[in-house]
Amino acid sequence: MARLSPGDHRPERDRDPAGRPRNARPRDELGRPLPPGASGVPTMPDDLVLTPHDALDEAQRLLDAGRPFHAHEVLESAWKAAPPMEREFWRGLAQLAVGLTHARRGNPAGAARLLARAADRIAPYAGQRPYGVPVPDLVRFGRQTADRLAHDAAVDLTVRLRAGPGHATTAR
Repeated sequence: MARLSPGDHRPERDRDPAGRPRNARPRDELGRPLPPGASGVPTMPDDLVLTPHDALDEAQRLLDAGRPFHAHEVLESAWKAAPPMEREFWRGLAQLAVGLTHARRGNPAGAARLLARAADRIAPYAGQRPYGVPVPDLVRFGRQTADRLAHDAAVDLTVRLRAGPGHATTAR
């Protein structure tokens, strides 16, 4: 909850025990802040550390549950922990999830921009298939979905982050 400092009219930011700024407000399934005291959905811990495979599995679980904002948090955590040569890949996956968040929130223009940017960011990894991610499928999904959103907001937002045993390819 925001607090006022003595003699200050601006609310202080919520802070964690280490003094880092945090937003303690509860959030809905699409990551929108709710009023203080409202019931929200669980969020990802700020210190989340997962292996790349576990991050992809958790992000997929959240996408399947209709929580792309929270999938973005998982992918952002992987991005920040990734070695330098993988950071743009993870950043692109996080942007893909944010694009889906905007689409689900009813912002097709913002969603289209982010999905196209995500596709451009991960496209250089197409020949590598890092961690079993079907990069060409995700690039196609991002670009086609961005184009469809620009013309029609009724778009299938179902996506698969990995292919192979136990992982379907991109679904549309």
